[in-house]
Amino acid sequence: MEEILDPIILGQLLIGGLLAGALYALLASGLNLVFGVMRVINIAHAEFMLVGAFGAYVLYTAFGLHPLLALFIVVPAVFGFGWFVQHALVERVVGQPMLTSLLATYGLSIVLLNIGVLIFTSDFKGVPALTGSLVFGEFVLPKPRAVAALVSIVFAVGVYLFLERTRLGKAVRAVSEHPHVATICGIDTKRIRMLTFGLAGAMAGAAGTMLSMIYSFAPESGADFIQKCFAIIVIGGMGNFAGALYGGILLGVVEAFVGGFLSTQWAEATAYLLLVLVLLIRPTGLKGAALAR
Repeated sequence: MEEILDPIILGQLLIGGLLAGALYALLASGLNLVFGVMRVINIAHAEFMLVGAFGAYVLYTAFGLHPLLALFIVVPAVFGFGWFVQHALVERVVGQPMLTSLLATYGLSIVLLNIGVLIFTSDFKGVPALTGSLVFGEFVLPKPRAVAALVSIVFAVGVYLFLERTRLGKAVRAVSEHPHVATICGIDTKRIRMLTFGLAGAMAGAAGTMLSMIYSFAPESGADFIQKCFAIIVIGGMGNFAGALYGGILLGVVEAFVGGFLSTQWAEATAYLLLVLVLLIRPTGLKGAALAR
């Protein structure tokens, strides 16, 4: 126990948790953005992440393109895919009972999963494009995790500033808060919803590209991540973009400490324990339900 309570070990656990939490936050905030604007829960969100991961894998193995450069191809491609999915499928269930959207996106996730298995098989893949660690005194930062966390923070903060500071971002928030009033004011709500879904897809694609450098992944890997995403958005506040950022960081840190003090099995259960705890103490989550505040 004395070894675990060593400040160096505690600091290392905190660093590991923050690095993991940044990636969680980027992935979950896209899911929360869609829910905040459309009240649609996208079960296929983790499959969008895997589209990004496999896209990075193909670009690396076929063309030798580093994942950091692959971002410039993968992110626009997944944005376009999200735009198309919104137009072809999700737009038809907006405003319908939530079960309808759950079933529609669940069906989409099954289709994407099976396409992934047909193309890539069920074997685990990885992109060993970045190795080694950065050493700061007594602390060690694995390069893949550090770079992934930095990119995740840049993307998440960029989207947050887009929602807060730009005219188009304010239109997204207006549709989130009062879609009928936004329509009366001249905002093309359908186009805003397509933009929102595409943006959420782009964030998932960026998270997947970064994930490809850290974890091995297969078409079936989405289940673990979507479960964590659901826990994060409930912890942070359903529909609250900033809340998902806080919730992702919190989950990453708590997972790291639970894994360090107990075991990896307990760490995997952390998301659900936090979920139950938040529901008991603060059912609206840490940040309530405003999209960008």
